[in-house]
Amino acid sequence: MAAAAGAMAAEEAEEALGLFTGIGLSEAKARETLRNGTLSALLRRAVLQARSTLGPALDKATGTLLYNAAARLRDPKHLGFLVGYIARREILTDLQLSAALEYVRSHPLEPLDVADFERACGVGVCVTPEQIEEAVEAVISEHRAELLAERYHFNMGLLMGEARSRLRWADGKTIKNEVDLQVLHLLGPKTEADLEKKPKAAKARLAPVEKQKVAVVENGEVGTETQSLLEQLRGEALKFHKPGENYKTEGYVVTPNTMALLKQHLAITRGQVRTRFPPEPNGILHIGHAKAINFNFGYAKANGGVCFLRYDDTNPEKEEEKYFTAIREMVEWLGYQPYAVTHASDYFDQLYTWALELIRRGQAYVCHQKVEEIKGHNPPPSPWRDRPVEESLLLFEDMRKGKFGEGEATLRMKLVMEDGKMDPVAYRVKFTPHHRTGDKWCIYPTYDYTHCLCDSIEHITHSLCTKEFQARRSSYFWLCNALDVYCPVQWEYGRLNLLYTVVSKRKIIRLVETGAVRDWDDPRLFTLTALRRRGFPPEAINNFCARVGVTVAQATMEPHLLEACAREVLNEQAPRAMAVLEPLKVTITNFPDPKGLEVLVPNFPADESRGFHKVPFQPTIYIEETDFREEVDKGYKRLAPGQPVGLRHAGYVIAVQNVIKEASGRVIELEVTCTKSDAAEKPKAFIHWVSEPLACEVRLYERLFLHKNPEDPSEVPGGFLSDLNPDSLRVVHNALVDSSVLSARPFDKFQFERLGYFSVDPDSEEGKMVFNRTVTLKEDPGKA
Repeated sequence: MAAAAGAMAAEEAEEALGLFTGIGLSEAKARETLRNGTLSALLRRAVLQARSTLGPALDKATGTLLYNAAARLRDPKHLGFLVGYIARREILTDLQLSAALEYVRSHPLEPLDVADFERACGVGVCVTPEQIEEAVEAVISEHRAELLAERYHFNMGLLMGEARSRLRWADGKTIKNEVDLQVLHLLGPKTEADLEKKPKAAKARLAPVEKQKVAVVENGEVGTETQSLLEQLRGEALKFHKPGENYKTEGYVVTPNTMALLKQHLAITRGQVRTRFPPEPNGILHIGHAKAINFNFGYAKANGGVCFLRYDDTNPEKEEEKYFTAIREMVEWLGYQPYAVTHASDYFDQLYTWALELIRRGQAYVCHQKVEEIKGHNPPPSPWRDRPVEESLLLFEDMRKGKFGEGEATLRMKLVMEDGKMDPVAYRVKFTPHHRTGDKWCIYPTYDYTHCLCDSIEHITHSLCTKEFQARRSSYFWLCNALDVYCPVQWEYGRLNLLYTVVSKRKIIRLVETGAVRDWDDPRLFTLTALRRRGFPPEAINNFCARVGVTVAQATMEPHLLEACAREVLNEQAPRAMAVLEPLKVTITNFPDPKGLEVLVPNFPADESRGFHKVPFQPTIYIEETDFREEVDKGYKRLAPGQPVGLRHAGYVIAVQNVIKEASGRVIELEVTCTKSDAAEKPKAFIHWVSEPLACEVRLYERLFLHKNPEDPSEVPGGFLSDLNPDSLRVVHNALVDSSVLSARPFDKFQFERLGYFSVDPDSEEGKMVFNRTVTLKEDPGKA
């Protein structure tokens, strides 16, 4: 039996191969087409229909049109309609076919207006050679002067384009031939000068303010482009549908009510782009969410639209008020203002009403299979799938009244998802009070049920989500259409992941519980609150997202690329100060003024117009221990006996006179003399210093994990907790900083000269400031 079926399949394949080569496809192309079951079935239908009109012998031009119609048509129900026009020789060119395909895509409801279709596709339009000759003549006449001046260096494509715009349905090859003929008649044959290459014109350079360097990810590397995030998201850049043209999206399901619902939708939104950022309020946002925030809010902003912040609060067991507050705070910190702040729970009454309607329509049922039974992709079918509608309505009401325990009953939808998952759950029983609705409900909707319906209620135009939700796209369309409500379009994009970190809520909780980190905002993590605490400016995070680009593929990035974005922003934003992490006391024995001096230090040395601050300069100063050596190595340029150095901003050079040590031999003080810089030989180096400083604590951070992928068992067999970097935090308890930072508040940022960029930590208190190092001044070569 199996052998007979196999022989039949082989026979059908050979027959199809003959059909396909018979319309002009090469054997290789025909075999490639056969491997695509959907395309080969459509093409077979098209060829057989055309042969019934034209006979068995089809010319190659007709064959090409048939192939393109089968390959490019999104809704197969229109195939016979289009093939009829091709077979009757009423659609003769690819230009007409493209217009026909666009027309049926833009008019999804039947019956089509045949007269309007034929007008749109040029059916019956006959363009004569005389018309083409006249059109080309008119275009050449308009450009005669430039043609005579530039001769064959003139852009002939311009002539063809303008002639085609006058005669939309004219054959392109015929127009080209006529252009070539008339140009030859005007200019004569090409000369040697005509054959020389035209020198390329220098490209106009963009003004600096217009040109923003942005990079995109290719094979894990970042290449530079000149596109801002808004430019990447604007208009046609993403090939997204226009508001109200949802039906033009591939895979979008059109029902008899679709066009009327879209008309109502446009009346409400007035054609405005609407997106939403829908986090679950059961954890803190991380760097991956920053891409989602930038994409959703950025796409709306770039296209004159609005973005909702909607909390997906359908799981009361895990939701806490602190997460609601922190999420909104982070969205606003990144520079975005929600059009409205909503909650899935705002719509619980409507969602319940729709669930009843879904049951009434025979599209949902109450099921008693246990969670364990329906896990995975091949669970046994529910024995309750075909129970009577009235029975499911009564049981669902019993679920709402609390007559079933948790796990004893669920409401399931009758559909199969892309990943093979059958009948996803719409409602489950949970006897947990909700933070907003209290104990009104003991049944709560799932993501699969809630998400698309909330999008519908808010008239979202573009439901942007990460790639893992692609398997839910068909259920998204199915549920909206099953209830006859407005159906938005779901678009997927690639997640943003970072190496050397973990971002899952469960794993961060384990890090906190084991004491590996202090909390969700520990600066070694890549939650947004942690990045803010460490001192990363929001602009740097947004720029990083722009450099990653809006890609469909998942992007896994190195942390040093985010750090590079931080340096760029902080270099422009962070005023300079001087701090010493490992102080060494220096006494200037010939200090010029016993009362002390004040030194003016520019906040931004590269742009002194941005102001100055004063720092005291007294006979006692402190320098870094590492800026002094008793013995000089080759290449060492800082302070040593016989090797003076300059003091940054002070205008003085100091030279060692005496080295004071404690009993162990450790240097504890230097006695030096000073000379005005203009009277001394130029030193090999200038070092930073502090005088009358403030005591402070400085926290120096390194990567939390030793390996790139701490969650990968092949890289870290012992699990992510075994991969912790013991040197991820070093606390300097007795650092000194100049007094210019005295009035700084938490999250204020500074560049400590020669050391790096630092941010004031919220742990700071009167008399003891705490600073977090955000990034070093230069990238550590070992991190790249």
